[in-house]
This record gives sequence, structure tokens and C-alpha cells, in this order.
Amino acid sequence: MTRIIMSGCNGAMGRTITGIVEEDSEAEIVAGIDVVDNGQNSYPVFSDIRDCDVEADAIIDFSTPKILDSLLAYSEEKGVPVVLCTTGYSEEQLAQIEAAAERTAVLKSANMSLGINTLMKLVQDAAKVLAAEGFDVEIVEKHHNQKLDAPSGTALALADSVNEAMGNQYEYVYDRSQRRQKRDKKELGLSAVRGGTIVGEHDVIFAGTDEVVTFSHSAYSKAVFGKGAVSAAKFLKGKKSGRYDMADVIAAN
Repeated sequence: MTRIIMSGCNGAMGRTITGIVEEDSEAEIVAGIDVVDNGQNSYPVFSDIRDCDVEADAIIDFSTPKILDSLLAYSEEKGVPVVLCTTGYSEEQLAQIEAAAERTAVLKSANMSLGINTLMKLVQDAAKVLAAEGFDVEIVEKHHNQKLDAPSGTALALADSVNEAMGNQYEYVYDRSQRRQKRDKKELGLSAVRGGTIVGEHDVIFAGTDEVVTFSHSAYSKAVFGKGAVSAAKFLKGKKSGRYDMADVIAAN
């Protein structure tokens, strides 16, 4: 049994994960963290993780970058591994996460779905063939109108996968409205669409002369991310300090 603290328990993903865990005989949410307790959870809810006195095997965080300091401090102090699913971290916070991984087990992923993490490997392989032959690379992501950050963390992770495969030679371009010049061969464009209730769509486009290859992923419900997060928490239980990602979870299954 994996005992989980759900950070952001009353948000959309927190509620989704609560429902998933209720049907999982190998996991249990023993406490929640949220600014408001709606009184509808079967576990105690704390407004600040530093006040949580419930023993657990892992933390899942689907909340806000604002609580990263207290989240990592709690993880280190209590020896509880943490699964970071939140996006929108600053460069300083990303460095903070890497430093914390030297003292506690941290699994960070911009996207928890099996499909997206497989896609990251596929676009790396494609880049080595297509981008190497001069294909332009563009990424278009679409999300619901309540999403705060743009481009999405998943879009950036996909861009990083392509860039890594090509020796980090690309410059990321997010807005061309102020440019009046031809596209540079060493730029990688990222575009964001926000509207309606789109759960998440990502297209990685390799555009060459007279042909286009597009890799697409569509999520039709938040459950795909929630299932991945629960799998990650189970994987992280008992792990020693270190930096982990969804590729480690996939490899362990």
C-alpha cells in the first residue's frame, strides 16, 4: 500500500486523482493540501503542508509553483519522496528542484501520461533524421481557457527532446508578431492556443520541402495524467534521494 499526500487536492487534478485512488487497492490518499477545505474529502486537509502530521510514502503535487519551497522542505525533513506535476516553474526554481534531489527523492515531469513520454522518445528519433536533413521544427499546443502558463510545460519538454537530439543548437521562438524576417533554420517555434475545455493537444511538426511529418498527441480527459501520477508515486515509494522522471517509471513496469 502506498500512502499518498495529495497537494492541490481540491483542484481539478486533485479531485481526479482522489477518484482514481479510491478504485486502487494498492494506494491510499492519507492527507490533502489545499488553501480551502471543502469538507468533501475522506481524508484530512491542511492549508499548509508544514502543518501536516500524517505519515506517508509519497507526495503528489498538482498545485502551484508558489508552494515549492515548503513542499521541498517538508519532503527533505520528513524523508517523503515527492512527485512534482506542477508546471510553470522559473529557472531559479528548476535549479532548486535539482539541488533538492541530492537530499530527497524527486520525480518531476511536465506531463504524466504514458503517451506523451513515448512521444518524447519518438520525436528525438525523428529529429535525428528529419531535422538533420533541414526540416523545420514547430510545436503547437492547445489547452483549456483556464490554463495559466504558456507554452505548456509539455510543449517545452517536447522542444527540449528535439533540441537535445540535435546537440542543443535550436533557439526557441514564442512570438513572431514583432519580427519581419524569414524563419531562421536554427529556430524552433512554439505556439499556444487557449480555448474552451481542451484537455491537452500537442503537435510536433517537421516541415520539409514538399513534405510534412506531424506527431500528435491528444488527451481526452485528465485521468491519463492522474493515472500516471499515481504510478509515479508507487514507483517513488522507498526510493533513495535522486532525480527521477516518467521514463524511470515506464522502465520499471
